[in-house]
Amino acid sequence: MVNRRCFLHRIAGGAVSLILSPVVFSKTNDSNKPNIILCMADDLGWGDPGFNGNSIIKTPNLDAMAKASMRFTRFYSAAPVCSPTRGSCLTGRHPYRYGIFGANVGHLPKEEITLAEAIKTRGYTTGHFGKWHLGTLTTTEKDSNRGGPRGTRHYSPPWENGFDVCFSTEAKVPTWNPMKSPESDKPYGTYYWKQDGTKASENLEGDDSRIIMDRTIPFIRNAVDKGEPFLAVIWFHAPHLPVLTGPKYRKMYSKYSEDEQHYYGCITALDEQMGRLRSKLRELGISDNTMIWFCSDNGPEGKDGKSGRTRGSAGPFRGRKRSLLEGGVRVPGLLEWPARIKTGRVTEIPCSTSDYFPTIMDILGLKLKGRPEPID
Repeated sequence: MVNRRCFLHRIAGGAVSLILSPVVFSKTNDSNKPNIILCMADDLGWGDPGFNGNSIIKTPNLDAMAKASMRFTRFYSAAPVCSPTRGSCLTGRHPYRYGIFGANVGHLPKEEITLAEAIKTRGYTTGHFGKWHLGTLTTTEKDSNRGGPRGTRHYSPPWENGFDVCFSTEAKVPTWNPMKSPESDKPYGTYYWKQDGTKASENLEGDDSRIIMDRTIPFIRNAVDKGEPFLAVIWFHAPHLPVLTGPKYRKMYSKYSEDEQHYYGCITALDEQMGRLRSKLRELGISDNTMIWFCSDNGPEGKDGKSGRTRGSAGPFRGRKRSLLEGGVRVPGLLEWPARIKTGRVTEIPCSTSDYFPTIMDILGLKLKGRPEPID
């Protein structure tokens, strides 16, 4: 644990001095404040992107990012399922320490200090876009898996955990036309919620990854216009079930089965939005001092990757989602930061989603004092 954190910090310069215990913050230096973007795919297998050897799925933008960044060959999700991993990104703690042990159970406790809350003390503006899955987003109406009166005790939306701007769902949605059921035009039942506690109602058709990025880019542009450093957490739904994509992307894989077309196509659509994001950072003149992290929340869904639309690849590793074998927790991992990282670097040092918090805190010169009690 110490070795990999030291390594991650060495890429930014300096020595690790972080106390992994959120209670009191103190500033230790006045180093430049990089913009921070945490991108996460949902159920993307280690072997799905081209930069890890996939020869079928088209991921040219992620492949270009890999060539320009630090590529982690041994990057791990903190858990083999969604919610625990997401909480590890924001708290830096093991899921069994902060109290979410599986998907659709528990919630992010108010006592936890998130990365968003921590770096706001350094003047950052913060935004969450996409899948939240760390608590319910409404106590008044039925929403998603647990939202509404039935899940009141698990109410813990991103806007009450340090995020200024939100475009967030409690859990999964279809990866094409996300507000509609795949079987009909009826509402899917999981909605996008904004920071004021109201539902989004516009620009909700087509590719879900594009819909998410349509909200992210204005947030980034606004932060740049105001001269504020920012944290953008972009948690895509792709390629989680229900897996769907549009005609443009299906056509790219026309020689494959319908199920394969949808799976491969929704990943290519996500990749397109990663390229759009990187281009916008260059256009705004902030790419050099922006950290872009990319990973998946766990390994690929399904028993074997050969049936239905769960076509993800764990590469050479045994196990898939819900398994603690390598295929369930070893995931794609990238960090692009032109100001500090030379292009084309590769590391085999084990790192994980729990390392985001301490690494970023140390880069910003923030120490945490005190030690919270473990969750019972």
